[in-house]
Parts: sequence; structure tokens; C-alpha cells
Amino acid sequence: MIRFLSVLAAALLLPAAPLRAAEEAPRAPVTILVSIDGFRPDYLDRGLTPNLSRLAREGAHGKLRPSFPTKTFPNHFTIVTGKRPDRNGIVGNSMIDPRRPGQLFSLGNSRQALDPFWWDQAEPLWVTAEKAGVRTATMFWPGSEVEIQATRPSDWQRFDQNISDVQRVNALLDWMRRPADIRPAFATLYFDRVDTIGHHFGPDSAEVNDAIAAIDARIGDMLSGLAAMNQPARLVVVADHGMRAVDETRVIQLADLIDLASFIAVETGPYAAIEPAAGTDDRVAAALLKPHPHMQCNRRQDLPERLHYGRNPRVAAIICIAEPGWTILAGEPRMPVRGGAHGYDNADPAMLALFVAHGTGLSGDVGILDNVEVYPLLMALIGVSPLAGDAQGVLADRLRLGRR
Repeated sequence: MIRFLSVLAAALLLPAAPLRAAEEAPRAPVTILVSIDGFRPDYLDRGLTPNLSRLAREGAHGKLRPSFPTKTFPNHFTIVTGKRPDRNGIVGNSMIDPRRPGQLFSLGNSRQALDPFWWDQAEPLWVTAEKAGVRTATMFWPGSEVEIQATRPSDWQRFDQNISDVQRVNALLDWMRRPADIRPAFATLYFDRVDTIGHHFGPDSAEVNDAIAAIDARIGDMLSGLAAMNQPARLVVVADHGMRAVDETRVIQLADLIDLASFIAVETGPYAAIEPAAGTDDRVAAALLKPHPHMQCNRRQDLPERLHYGRNPRVAAIICIAEPGWTILAGEPRMPVRGGAHGYDNADPAMLALFVAHGTGLSGDVGILDNVEVYPLLMALIGVSPLAGDAQGVLADRLRLGRR
């Protein structure tokens, strides 16, 4: 008994301070890139976003000018590469490549969308970071499921729209609960609800307002979860594009201009990517390149320089851009033309996208910026040198000036 009491006393006298210090050691900040697909900057003005509006008020906010075409895959890849679609290779949600005749890359074709062949023209942030020893994790992001240059994020999820927004936030928070050596230093989080509802009901609908409020609540869940574990975060919240109302009264039917067998409609909608069938180049060009109401068509090499688009061989031979609010069709549409759409000229104000940064060192209204500027900012936040791209480094320069 005496020996037991002696051992117990000795155990009680052992120093516990080092263990407590380890448990209470400050956590290294995590950089989190959040995409709210299809979220226009003016959605913050509807009084539905207490969490996002607070982040904008306390940090920095502005408007991102998306790259053309103002579509989901091209702009998500632009944001994480700092290269516009013409240079990052993801030139559309649907595209063809002359090196692979007869194959079509599209959002709905997982066999093609997950093939590294389509993604190898640019190196996304998580690949560069992993090479530099920075651990990354992606809770959905176009391209993050693909092994690019034999590298993936340390943690990634295959996109599934059935995974709820709550589950997505919880997955991110679970990564943050890990021990420091396997905790991501950079992570992404992606929400598609606002875009999906916007397509079905239009940007000014009550349904979109409900979606905006629901996603803002999930942002609140993320903030609460991070605060509960004392996890400091540098948040960058973006959207890939905006949304514009469309309806069946404003339709341009290509079948009224030329027979559909003469060309391949790689993509239709706010813009059309047209590839003439074999031997029909002159006939297709004659039909489409002349003036048309509510639509402007150009050979890819003749597109306005400000679009920075048309030099990549994956861009279709003829690009037609509809007047804002109009829709280009090639035969019967897969879905009724109603609700909302994006893909218009990136000079259209309705295509502008959300930008909010919090905990980054940026503050105030940063104005309208090309979305390529997000990439060097993110690289500065995670402490990895950015690869050369199309950005001027406007946001990264403001960050460096603010730290002096």
C-alpha cells in the first residue's frame, strides 16, 4: 500500500505543462477558397446574407469579371490557374480537340471530364502547392478529381450533387479537426445550389432568394465550426459567373439559317461553338458570318481581342455570341428556354461574380477585377510562388503593401 501511494504521488507530481501547451498551441491559419456557383455580387444587396455581408464588411469585397466563355468549368479552372480558358485548355463546358476526333468533353460525360488529357495545359494551385509540400484538400472543384501531372490534392471528393451542403461543410470541418501534420493548409468548398436554382427559376425569383439565404446559413455553419476549434482562417469567397434571365420569346434558331447536318453544335445557349462538318466550311461561314439580329458570329481568330479567346485549337471554328437575354439554339432544346442562363459576353454586367475576402489582410472595396487575379492572391496566402499566368497581381500587390 505504501509503495502504491508513493507511485501515485510521483505520478501526480509529473509535469503536465508540456501536454497542455501542445493541446493549446495556436493553430496555423488555413486558407479556404469557397465557390458559390452563379452568385452575382448584387445578391449581397438583398438583405439575405448576414454572414457573407459581415465578411465583406469586415474584410474586402468586389466584383470579379469572369473570363469568356462565362461558364462553370472554364472559370473555375481560371481561378485556380491564373490563366484564361484559351491558355488553361478548358475552353468550354463542352469542347472538342483535333487530337481526338469524334470525342466530346462535356460536364455530363464523366469518362471524358475525368481524363487528364483535357486538363494538362495548365497546373492548378493544389498541384503546385503539393509539390511544394503544402497539404491541400478539395471539397469539390472542377479538375480536382483528376490526376494532373500525376498529382491530386491530398484529400479530395468526387463531385456528387446529392451530397448536401451541410455534408460539404461538415467534411471541411472534419479535415480541420485533424492533427496538425495531416491537416490541410489550403482547402476548397463548392456550392452549386444558387446556380442550379437560378437556371430553373431565374435570378430574380423567390426560389433564388431562398437558395441565397440557405448558402449563407452554411457559410455561418462553417464560421461557427472553425471558431469552436479556434482555427484561424483566411477566407476567399468567389463565384465563377453571374446569371441573366432568359425566356422562350428571345430565341435565335440556327436551323433557320442552315441545315443542322452541316455543322456540329459543340455548345449552344448564350453563346454557340460551331464546328463545320467535313466539306461544309464555306457554306457554314456564309450562313453565319453575315449580320444577324441579336447575335454576332466570328471566326475564332477574329473574335474581339478583349475576350482573350480563340487561339486554342480546342475553340470551335465559329463562335456566335447572343445579345444578353437571348438564347442560340440548334434544333429542339434539351430543356425549355426559361429561368436563367450564363455564357454571355463577359462585358455583360449580369455576368459579374462575387468576391469577398476575410482574414487575408485585404480590406475595403477592391472594385471590378478580372478573375485571373484570384490565383496569385491565393498563392501569396499559402506561401507558394505562383506560376506565370495572365494576372497582373493586383490583389497580391495590395496584400503585400498592406503587410509593410
